[in-house]
Amino acid sequence: MTEQPFDGVRVIELAQWVFVPVAGALLADWGADVIHIEPTEGDPYRGLATQGIGTEHGGVNLSLALANRGKRSIALDIQSDDGRAVMHRMLDSADVFLTNMRPKALRRLGLDAETLALRYPSLVCAMGNGYGVRGPDADRPGYDATAFWARGGMAHMLSPPEREYPIGQRGALGDRNGALALAFGVAAALLKRSRTGRGSIVDVSLLATAIWTLSSDVLAALGGDAPMASSGRGPLVNPLVGVYRTKDGRHIQLVFLQPDRYWPEFCRLIGREDLSEDPRFADIEVRRENGAACVAALDEEFAKRSYAEWKELLSHLDAPWAPVQSVPELLDDPQVEANGYIGEVLIDGDVAYRLPAVPVQFDGRAPPLRRAPEHGEDTETLLTELGYEWDAITALKEAGVIL
Repeated sequence: MTEQPFDGVRVIELAQWVFVPVAGALLADWGADVIHIEPTEGDPYRGLATQGIGTEHGGVNLSLALANRGKRSIALDIQSDDGRAVMHRMLDSADVFLTNMRPKALRRLGLDAETLALRYPSLVCAMGNGYGVRGPDADRPGYDATAFWARGGMAHMLSPPEREYPIGQRGALGDRNGALALAFGVAAALLKRSRTGRGSIVDVSLLATAIWTLSSDVLAALGGDAPMASSGRGPLVNPLVGVYRTKDGRHIQLVFLQPDRYWPEFCRLIGREDLSEDPRFADIEVRRENGAACVAALDEEFAKRSYAEWKELLSHLDAPWAPVQSVPELLDDPQVEANGYIGEVLIDGDVAYRLPAVPVQFDGRAPPLRRAPEHGEDTETLLTELGYEWDAITALKEAGVIL
């Protein structure tokens, strides 16, 4: 197998649900040995399938597989002294400690970043949380629907003001964006350690992820303007930036941010040279002044052709535009297929299921995807690697410290 960027890096992951485990999965994709510590009763994310949350495929919970692919799993009770002793034996050989436990809980267990930094000075301590590690809400529980979507301004900005309630969030939207930031922070900390020999404390919150995602609106607010929530097709500052409806009820997105560059060629392509010659639409300034009329003219044109016809026609225009696709259409998009953005998990040489790949590629290829472990699948193997004899492993099992 080709050498991977994180080959030889060991990550101890004391985390549940989605946000931080996805960061671990991304590190595992690129070669890290990620050990997912689960409670003896299992990561609660496994149980969401009983609520209809999580896509089942041939008996596989794909949501769980996405968050835990490529890892090893140990079922361990870290609330017990013996369980924490096992934990510290793992940390003795670890490069990264990855967790989403809240600060108060970590301090109670002696696993807070400051304590670990004294005991393991080269260890990278990476924490994902809802609201940050300081301030009055540092210990408040936070999911992406609360810390990212609601409090982080996403729901407000993306909901049309005429709605009685904000629009609902897509599943784990903040979690998976935050996971990318956390994995990036871990990579940066490992690079720093290679130069200094010392570990770092990495902190990513869902609240900060929302602020970063909404940077354009935050900049407007910082400048004293009131950011406008989503509403219909938005302002008509540039009619060549917007969504248009096709004859068969589908949509095409135009993003001609340099409209004067594309307007004449676009008009010729659709057989409406008269629009480019119309003094109301001659350049960006007069198109702004006559925005409603320009949009009405384009609405009329887009309603004459089907979605497929518009895709074929616009494929001859070297300008920024895109079809508004459904997710099932996205799966078969030739660009998605050509770049391996949906990967395959092989079991015994056969494709068992497909998952979204990490969006970062090295040397022109996506990483191979490996399956997620069963609950506690690697417990005994990991303990023997740590030097535990079988009688000690049996004693831990009888005491309920391991599964």
